[in-house]
Amino acid sequence: MTGGADSVDVLAHHSLLLAIPAFLPALAVVAVVVFVAVRDRRAEARDRTSGSPSEHGAEKER
Repeated sequence: MTGGADSVDVLAHHSLLLAIPAFLPALAVVAVVVFVAVRDRRAEARDRTSGSPSEHGAEKER
């Protein structure tokens, strides 16, 4: 009883292992850009709702 094509085992896809070093820095850069953009938008929204007198026209009422 000799083994035919059924005894072939594929252990790993080496192309995927070789692609990780190329995509990992790109994903890190995207994550940093998204983090900074979300942080800036939240800070801007917080500044708009902080209730500063000049934003609500308190100077015009005087």
